Amino acid sequence: MLEKFERYPLTFGPTPIEKLERLSAHLGGNVEIYAKREDCNSGLAFGGNKVRKLEYIVPDAIASGTDTLVTIGGVQSNHTRQVAAVAAKIGMKCRLVQESWVPFQDAVYDRVGNILMSRVMGAEIELVDEGFDIGIRKSWEAALEDIKDKGGKPYAIPAGASVHKFGGLGYVGFAEELRAQEGELGFKFDYIVVCTVTGSTHAGMVVGFARDGRTRNVIGIDASGTPEQTHAQVLDIAQKTADLVELGQDITADDVVLKTEYSYPSYGVPSDETNDAIRLCARLEGMMTDPVYEGKSMQGMIDLVKKGFFPTKSKILYAHLGGVPAINGYSYIYRNG
Repeated sequence: MLEKFERYPLTFGPTPIEKLERLSAHLGGNVEIYAKREDCNSGLAFGGNKVRKLEYIVPDAIASGTDTLVTIGGVQSNHTRQVAAVAAKIGMKCRLVQESWVPFQDAVYDRVGNILMSRVMGAEIELVDEGFDIGIRKSWEAALEDIKDKGGKPYAIPAGASVHKFGGLGYVGFAEELRAQEGELGFKFDYIVVCTVTGSTHAGMVVGFARDGRTRNVIGIDASGTPEQTHAQVLDIAQKTADLVELGQDITADDVVLKTEYSYPSYGVPSDETNDAIRLCARLEGMMTDPVYEGKSMQGMIDLVKKGFFPTKSKILYAHLGGVPAINGYSYIYRNG
């Protein structure tokens, strides 16, 4: 489905799949849990799911004659860190708008982790005291205009690269990549679990897995705390991406499966259950997850297994999207492990 789209290679290749034997056994052994390690997909500042998306966005940025990648996220945004890394790799400047999306007051929150790496990579960072929202932000639009006013040529990348016209393509590619790996493994996964916030990772999977009837087997775990807005955005991105790749079938609201009960207490703030899931996965598998995204999707998957949501003998693929550097901003929570 992606043959007609130009791709700028930024990843190592197909991401590895590993069986989480000890976690599966700990949860009763009735299902088999695997992880596809998108957190190991690139050498660009620890990689992550946004690098896969940016492979289809960079060619457009280069063709547009721009000189500055401009994006937005929270203070500990994984996305802004990955955009900063890609800008450095392709020789462009980078402007990051970092809003106060997370009501969290760790003493080092704005000095470690993702934002530290973005600063080291030379990104220009603007801190803005505005709360969380997955929509288009005025501060980001103002940054684009400011660069133009100063004679620069900005390239607009929205939060999470999600509502960009090519934002869903990377995870259509994820589905195609996984099908090839399943051929080698000799089985298909019954469910794919993914964290959902700005939406294009989930949306791309919905389109990519439509080809073999697994659209509704993609289980999104909402970490936004704005479930209605998030569901609507995933659906919109999926429908536009389906048209773009000429899928040839309709994507409906029922195709977007979003579990909304794990985003509490708010975006970016881990619950006790999220922290328990982070520790459990780390201590059973040595696999780190973060308090903002993957910790919540891990919490959700664990709870769904315990509740019998997945039929016995199901093979579940957990999409590890990266983001672990953010855990450094929450150091006080984990000071004793």
